[in-house]
Amino acid sequence: MVFILTSGLLCATALSAGGKDAFTDTFAVDKADLASVGTNRFFVLVPGFQAVLEGKEGGKPAVLTITVLPETKRVDEVETRVVEEREMVNGQLVEVSRNYFAISRRTSDVFYFGEEVDIYRDGKVTGHEGAWQSGVGGARFGLIMPGTPRRGARYYQEIAPLVAMDRAEVVSLSEKFTTPAGRFANCLKTKETSALESGREHKLYAPGIGLIYDGGLKLTKYGQGNQ
Repeated sequence: MVFILTSGLLCATALSAGGKDAFTDTFAVDKADLASVGTNRFFVLVPGFQAVLEGKEGGKPAVLTITVLPETKRVDEVETRVVEEREMVNGQLVEVSRNYFAISRRTSDVFYFGEEVDIYRDGKVTGHEGAWQSGVGGARFGLIMPGTPRRGARYYQEIAPLVAMDRAEVVSLSEKFTTPAGRFANCLKTKETSALESGREHKLYAPGIGLIYDGGLKLTKYGQGNQ
């Protein structure tokens, strides 16, 4: 085990057998320093902010609506902000998740404390796959967005053994991208994978806005009180 300094935080990082740094999975943060409201360059945690992404999923029209709610929830001794994600495919609601985030007042790192998940089919809830909560069942909070991202940084976003182990690597900080909502420069590009399954996807985040591209979905509108 070695310790590295990432985004102002002291992070414990295991070394892989090949001698390269693995994904950071432990974050030495003072929970008293965490807040339920705030922003960093690529993440908005302010009640009322909303972003809508649209595109195709499995060849069918899909809409993802992300809304920072006025609600908070205490998770693992921290007051977190609730961010709702609603996914529609072919005009039908398929998933609603309530995600719990908190931001460091000192470094602006945003941490992910878990989520409630409702999976829908034909208008009815059929499951809760992927739900987890920091401090429950061995799960721990992960890092969703560094306050000072650095190219090559690798970190776990979710740390819930056997449930959710998503992780990200910063691959660029200078992307240009156009969506129906506008043209964006100096975007952050991540490569996301999971320790539980194969495959990978790329996401793009624009300064002052956050997520603008996710699995083929592109930002169509955003703003405060956009809902």
